[in-house]
Amino acid sequence: MSSYGNQWFASSGGGGFYDYQIENSARFDAEGGGTNTATRLYRTFGTVTSQTTFTMSVWVKRSETYENGGNTSAQTIIAKGSGTEGGGAAFQFESGGGTSGGLDNRDRIKWYGLKGSTGGTTGGDDRIEGQWRDTTGWYHLVVRVNTGESTAADKLRYYVNGDLKERVSTNALNGNLDNFHTATDVHNIGSNSNAYYGFDGYMAEFIYADGQSYAPTQFGESKNGVWKPIDPSGTTFGNEGFHLKFQDSSDLGNDSSGNNNDWTSANFSADHQTIDTPTNGTG
Repeated sequence: MSSYGNQWFASSGGGGFYDYQIENSARFDAEGGGTNTATRLYRTFGTVTSQTTFTMSVWVKRSETYENGGNTSAQTIIAKGSGTEGGGAAFQFESGGGTSGGLDNRDRIKWYGLKGSTGGTTGGDDRIEGQWRDTTGWYHLVVRVNTGESTAADKLRYYVNGDLKERVSTNALNGNLDNFHTATDVHNIGSNSNAYYGFDGYMAEFIYADGQSYAPTQFGESKNGVWKPIDPSGTTFGNEGFHLKFQDSSDLGNDSSGNNNDWTSANFSADHQTIDTPTNGTG
């Protein structure tokens, strides 16, 4: 199954169709100027509000995929430490990595190494149905984690454009999230800590809610068959939560949540801020 993102149409009416506007995105490059030079944002987490619960919401638009010949390495959205290089954890698009688990994993979405203190493994992969190959539209990704849920399927849920996706290979996390959602660890957006496994494309409206389990309707809604962003005001961010709007070209990691959980930029330049967003279309 090949899956495609929300398309932006001028006929949607621009500001008339989108009640809530996303003004900017950040462009990420897998290799900014050579090996291990991917663009990334990074910060060290402090003490989290909850060791069992968080929600992540981000809009992404891919530039390179395995299908178009550009995705030869996993493309990281967010990672702890070394990510898939070993010992870390990473939420990412897979590369042409083959058929692990009997699946075609090329351009699949997975979370590597998300484990709990009493369930899952650091080397375990959690994958969702479908391949995500569109380079013209935006995907809204929501990851909803609460290991305290009594039903295994509710402990970790993935949504794309508002739709709950089936987990086709499962790393059965349980207990405290001791390999990702933890203090004193360096976290990275766009690559791992070594500026490798870089993301090629755009990210917008990156929200992380520490201690909360939110449905995608906290961040988006369907209108005329199109999944669109809504005002996320009312989101509770907890200690380590953040809201990245990418509104300052000289400070792309500025946190707008009120927590001042700012991220440090690496390998970016001013032109990595763009106006290509889920509500503006191509800028």
